Amino acid sequence: IATNMGSMRILIKGGKVVNDDFTQEADVYIENGIIQQVGKELMIPGGAKVIDATGKLVLPGGIDTNVHLQESFMNATIQDDFYNGTKAALMGGTTTVMALVLPEQHCSLLDSYENCRASADAKTCCDYALHVGVTWWGPKVHNEMETLVREHGVNSFQMFMAYKDMMMLRDSELYQALQTCKDIGAIARVHAENGELVAETAKEVLDLGITGPEGIEISRPEELESEATHRAVTIANRAHCPIYLVNVSSMSAGDMVAAAKMQSKVVHAETTVAHAVLNGSQYYHQDWAHAAAHVVAPPLRIDPNTPGYLMSLLGNDTLSVVASGHRPFSTKQRALGKEDFTKIPHGVAGIQDRMSVIWERGVVTGKMDENRFVAVTSSNAAKIYNLYPRKGRIIPGADADVVVWDPDATRTISVSSQVQGGDFNLYEGLRCHGVPLVTISRGRLVCENGVFMCAEGSGKFYPQRTFPDYLYKKMVQREKSQAYKGVVRDPYSGDVAKVANAIKKELGLGPIDGESASKGLHNTRVQQGVRDLHESSFSLSGSQVDDHIPKRSSARILAPPGGRSSGIW
Repeated sequence: IATNMGSMRILIKGGKVVNDDFTQEADVYIENGIIQQVGKELMIPGGAKVIDATGKLVLPGGIDTNVHLQESFMNATIQDDFYNGTKAALMGGTTTVMALVLPEQHCSLLDSYENCRASADAKTCCDYALHVGVTWWGPKVHNEMETLVREHGVNSFQMFMAYKDMMMLRDSELYQALQTCKDIGAIARVHAENGELVAETAKEVLDLGITGPEGIEISRPEELESEATHRAVTIANRAHCPIYLVNVSSMSAGDMVAAAKMQSKVVHAETTVAHAVLNGSQYYHQDWAHAAAHVVAPPLRIDPNTPGYLMSLLGNDTLSVVASGHRPFSTKQRALGKEDFTKIPHGVAGIQDRMSVIWERGVVTGKMDENRFVAVTSSNAAKIYNLYPRKGRIIPGADADVVVWDPDATRTISVSSQVQGGDFNLYEGLRCHGVPLVTISRGRLVCENGVFMCAEGSGKFYPQRTFPDYLYKKMVQREKSQAYKGVVRDPYSGDVAKVANAIKKELGLGPIDGESASKGLHNTRVQQGVRDLHESSFSLSGSQVDDHIPKRSSARILAPPGGRSSGIW
């Protein structure tokens, strides 16, 4: 079946086509995995399967930018592999997933990437791409990032300011990682929480005898998130690197993002469904298993206004993307932390419910219209990760990733009927408007009215191009206009005071020849200096943090900014 499904001809008739910028009544004709025509009164060849979408919406398939499949985290193996996870995604109207590869500290990023590709290619049902975690720093990591971008179709890396002694980078390392991202044209994803203080506070909370899931909320208060968010934006600004903040979970962090945008910094941000729908009162539930099922980092926030506020920020473009953050664990696995909340593995499920829950809590409540819904669930991600307009838009020539969406039908979410992994559903009993009736992935009909028909391994890895215009156009222009310039002046010719240790030497406290010592000092300083402005955006005299990394004269980059036009094919 799988082979001839790719060449299926499908005509979606009578629906309203919804893109991120406008809605139109139009038919959509699909053949060879590509959207061939969009419009009225189409002339199409015979033998097409006709789907009646009268009274329904036709949306670009969802893009879930933050999922975890088939990996271990905090001593527990995630409950979904690439087959089950992508099946759940397609059932929920998501047609592209972006999974995170997390190398162990001091392990090769390339090896982790290869291992993930091997397990994913055999199982995935839909298109997928990979972000690679930069969980430690050194010249080897820098070189591997370059290789992943040049040869392996990776264009995004994720850095952590939290998870001390596990994945956390110090400010100087983060700065160098961001500079590397900028040089190779990658998207820098940053998880912003003050990892040093999280570690300190967690110790204090445990010392107070608080061991339950509420400890996660007490030990990771939102000011530790907003502080780190500000720091991340500052470091990225110094590195001239666009930044993409993940897991924005609080009002104060959201305000930091808004402020940075107003200062015209190149900042984009993503939140998760859980953070935009639920609050932290869950951690105080009497049932340990219920409370533990909500453990995620950053935690859900105790202020009950938070979810509504984050949903509004999605509606007004302060936050660009809503992801599932899908990382399902079973109650048994969470029980690893039954005596110590720091040992409860972080993560919640949600790959299957993302689209419906956001429709219910975002569109039905009037915080966003259907166009904005398409933007935050699909188009913005496509633009940021350089997939647009092949993904995230319904136009001729785009990949046929399409969902027929019924805005009036409802479904009640329950763990008993979910496909995704885990034995708990955060939205248990929520009655959602907005139901995906039909999901089409690359021109293949994979779901129809709750029936799934897609073979394991029929999805593909989607290699991504670097330097997305959406992030880098402004940056390139800024670097041109903001290059540092030294002042040309006559050298100083007056007297120079003696260096302190030269005086020591004259008093017989060190080597006799103080003169040559101070001269030597002076000479080395001069020789180490100036760096070619073409090679870097910085020109400082004196040695630099990255002097140990060999310079390369040129980098072969897949899509240079301002170079290749961003035509679709």
